[in-house]
Amino acid sequence: MPTYKIRGIDVDFPFEAYDSQLIYMEKVIQSLQEKCNALLESPTGTGKTLCLLCATLAWRKSLGGFSTGMGVRSSQSEGSKSDVSPSQAARSNLPTIVYTSRTHSQIRQVIQELKRTCYRPKMVVLGSREQLCIHDKVSLLRGKTQTNACHLLCRKRGKLNCAHYSQVADYMKKNLHLGDEPIDIEDLVNVGKRFGPCPYYVSRELHKVADIFFAPYNYLIDRNYRKFLSVNWDNSILIFDEAHNLESLCADAASFDLPSWLLTACISEAKNCIDLSITRREESNDKSRNPDNFAILKALLLKLEKRIAEVPIQSKELGFTRPGPYMYELLADLNVTHETVPMLTSIIDDAAVLLEEDNQNKAKGTVCRLESINDILNIIFRDKGNAHAKFYRVHVQEVEASAVDGLKGKASRTLSWWCFNPGISMEEFGRLGVGSIILTSGTLSPMDSFAQELKLEFPVRLENPHVITPSQIWAGVVSAGPSGCSFNSSYRNRDSLEYKQELGNAIGMYDNHY
Repeated sequence: MPTYKIRGIDVDFPFEAYDSQLIYMEKVIQSLQEKCNALLESPTGTGKTLCLLCATLAWRKSLGGFSTGMGVRSSQSEGSKSDVSPSQAARSNLPTIVYTSRTHSQIRQVIQELKRTCYRPKMVVLGSREQLCIHDKVSLLRGKTQTNACHLLCRKRGKLNCAHYSQVADYMKKNLHLGDEPIDIEDLVNVGKRFGPCPYYVSRELHKVADIFFAPYNYLIDRNYRKFLSVNWDNSILIFDEAHNLESLCADAASFDLPSWLLTACISEAKNCIDLSITRREESNDKSRNPDNFAILKALLLKLEKRIAEVPIQSKELGFTRPGPYMYELLADLNVTHETVPMLTSIIDDAAVLLEEDNQNKAKGTVCRLESINDILNIIFRDKGNAHAKFYRVHVQEVEASAVDGLKGKASRTLSWWCFNPGISMEEFGRLGVGSIILTSGTLSPMDSFAQELKLEFPVRLENPHVITPSQIWAGVVSAGPSGCSFNSSYRNRDSLEYKQELGNAIGMYDNHY
């Protein structure tokens, strides 16, 4: 395996590297050494992912050995979640590498590239419960219903407890080398099915001592996901692969839409919570949930529904639009402010638990819609001030409701708060003390506008040429094959045997000629 000395770092590369690959790895290492951000463009097929992994891990290795063979100081205990207590800061001061891509299928390809290298850092892939849960009942659920059901089972004791969750701590103690070799989500699921521990919580425990972990974008750009990561962010390295669509994802993560049907469902759930808490008080003297709180929540949601219905819409095509700060005026009329939001979100959290307990008792798997209100409040009141609101627009749109919404034929309104500054989702990394943010893709140009959209400085930039030279490319139009058969690639013709044979013969003749 060739070794290249790049900016003083020995980089082991599985093949003889092209010049463009060496330049790419040099830019990666420059960004890491100078603790600055990088925009790196390299066309598809240039070995970008392999270069990125080798350069980053070689630099990390130069700072100190990997954590292979290191065990996890489990944070599991009765009545607590296993993904709460950070342990990386205590482990070492070496930077953590977070490698993200858009989808798990893309991450799967990255893991395959990691296997081709000689580097073996402690690693893990983070995934959702939908991908990792092996509980016979909870695995059938989806979304927040699944999350709530999981939390409820993990809090219970005895036979009602999740048997897979209770085995995680013991399994991690006995298997210190888990993650020393590249593993994917399928490998974690197989571990759970074969030996018993919950794959989801195994991955959560493992990422606390990992040198590098892999996850989809939203684990970083979405606050609700990021808060569950036990990472020492100081000097950490964040990599966004296939980052050409990062702008729209960042804007979407900081925006929301609240349609009428969702608000109606939330009101119904608040009423249900009132009834459930009253019934519990009457039947079992359970006073852990105050029905008055849920009555306040219901009244507030009804006022919000009425307030949205009263918004003057002159044109259905244009809707109603106001500057972002108008959202705070609208909510202030309902007494929803920075001061009152903590109490409101606490009531919604209690409501979600109450509804999930009721679902468990009735063996139902319905989604808790009220939690979407918490997500919306977290977006609006994300900071102590309202400075970020200037990058938003409030919009109310009226459309005819569909049968799916249960309001067919009636006017349905959607309250939206749209973010027009993708940088809002990225700027917090600066406050967290992140060392370097590397954005890479096959198409990032024009780089100036891309960087401006994300509101970040990118001192290190690269627009790499392709590894294929112009002399290796032939461009032309071939209308027929060697026997004169027309290359008609229409839907009806392209699966015919004659077409496929003619195409294969044409490629074979070209290959033999050159």
